[in-house]
Amino acid sequence: MNWIELQHLNSLEDIKIKSFERVQVIFKHSTSCSISSVVKNRLEKSQVPTQIDFYYLDLIRNRDVSNAVASLFQVQHESPQVLVIKNGECIYEESHYGIMMEDILEQSVV
Repeated sequence: MNWIELQHLNSLEDIKIKSFERVQVIFKHSTSCSISSVVKNRLEKSQVPTQIDFYYLDLIRNRDVSNAVASLFQVQHESPQVLVIKNGECIYEESHYGIMMEDILEQSVV
């Protein structure tokens, strides 16, 4: 898994723009949560498609970015949480143990 680290508010507009060309996925991770660590490891062990960009957001270090993600894509904050962004909108979001690479891929081809 080649995570793109999401640390800056101005990156959110870039993600939105890129989502018109290829699917963008944001994984919101809490480094202090064991569930989040399990889910992150599970994602990293999955086969990762090259046609999707995967962003990693450390919620502890970047709370402002996390809040902006929730606001911009109109989702309730969860941790861990995954958002699939396509054509400028969040088309799928899931949290906790419900986060599965298979579901991300399924939603990405819709």
